[in-house]
Amino acid sequence: MSVASVEAPAPWSRFADFVLNAGGPILLPAGEALWDHVAIAAGAPQESELRIDLTGVAPPSPIPTLGFCPSPAAQLTTIAKGELPELAISLDGKCLATAAPMVDDRATVVRGFQDVLARLVTLTVSAVSRWPELPLMEAKRAPREDRNFLSAFLLKSAPRGLRELYRRTFYRFAHWRVGYRLIDGAGVAASGEIGKGWSVLGDDGKHFYADPFPFERDGRHYIFVEDYVHRDKKAVISVSTIDDKGVASRPQPVITEPHHLSYPQIFESDGEIWMLPQGDGGAVTLYRCRAFPHQWERAVDLLHGEFSDATLLERDGRLWLVATVRDGAGSTSDTLVAFSASSLLGPWTPHKKNPILIDRRRARPGGAFVEVDGRTILPVQDGTLGYGTALGLAELLRLDDETVELGDPRPVSVAGDFPYPQIHTLNRSGRLEVIDGILPMRKF
Repeated sequence: MSVASVEAPAPWSRFADFVLNAGGPILLPAGEALWDHVAIAAGAPQESELRIDLTGVAPPSPIPTLGFCPSPAAQLTTIAKGELPELAISLDGKCLATAAPMVDDRATVVRGFQDVLARLVTLTVSAVSRWPELPLMEAKRAPREDRNFLSAFLLKSAPRGLRELYRRTFYRFAHWRVGYRLIDGAGVAASGEIGKGWSVLGDDGKHFYADPFPFERDGRHYIFVEDYVHRDKKAVISVSTIDDKGVASRPQPVITEPHHLSYPQIFESDGEIWMLPQGDGGAVTLYRCRAFPHQWERAVDLLHGEFSDATLLERDGRLWLVATVRDGAGSTSDTLVAFSASSLLGPWTPHKKNPILIDRRRARPGGAFVEVDGRTILPVQDGTLGYGTALGLAELLRLDDETVELGDPRPVSVAGDFPYPQIHTLNRSGRLEVIDGILPMRKF
């Protein structure tokens, strides 16, 4: 496959070109940007501190050498088969760093390969910048690589592409529905399963509601949601009120911007009510409530960049934000970063270990942190089978200036009476618990 067919912006395309076409290993001074020091081995300066072998067949060298597993050719075949590769970088045969990249658009092999290559760059740059201090682990024995791309494409990728073409022709790209219930006692975060007693927030088919966040004030319950208008192809933030009979009202808009809004994380701090939604305007913007629940004003941009589902936690007198970041290309759902601040308005300082991890199973938050039996749990989206297909519960094992560590997520069982089992958000406030699930909906 020619890399010219990978529509990736610089510097990703330059790296992809060397991944597939390099005639020898790449060398660069340690700690410096990869794409600023690309050179073929024959012409590389001998004083280089680190060598990156993109071929897998580089001759032995006294210079420490980074290698990749699986090879790019095998990664391409894996994607064509409809699977996702597990990436590893080794240093002289010892495992240095790993990644489980997400593929957002699985309709075409080219787009999937672009996502994986982008995360290979992220992983490489992170490893190079910190390689002297990273612990080395015994590398797992690499399985025999499958490089039969043509067979995988004809048997798996082409039929999948036709099915996806049919789906996109006759069905909406997504139509989410919100579930809610008033309960006493343990909820989903404690039991690990959806359970029963759910009602569904109604919609007219022209809108969908997703990313629910509940809030309780003066004895009344509210649900803030992403309110997506299919005609406008973007969402606003709306609020629904739960009446005395437990019935939710039709959501009404409360925050509207020229760009798309979602994930309306709402909370109280310093005697005020705040909201930290995800916005596609290039910043993570904090909103202050002027008159609850309908009047809000922009307070300050906390972060600048393409962040998804930034989720707040107060711990040991400090504030933390965890989110996924899209650093120029690749998926929006697989690269976890963290920031901290002494006050809500900032400034917010990036964690020195950013990116914390690259993992489609637990990088992207799927709701607010919750305390369960003395443990801090973060709902996380599991993108193994695609965006929004499953949710897990990951315990926060450590959070400080040195390390951010999430445990392996516990899958949320869909056993229960909620009719839309592909979920990606879970939240609770008092007795009100909310989730969302995706509904196949025809366009016509």
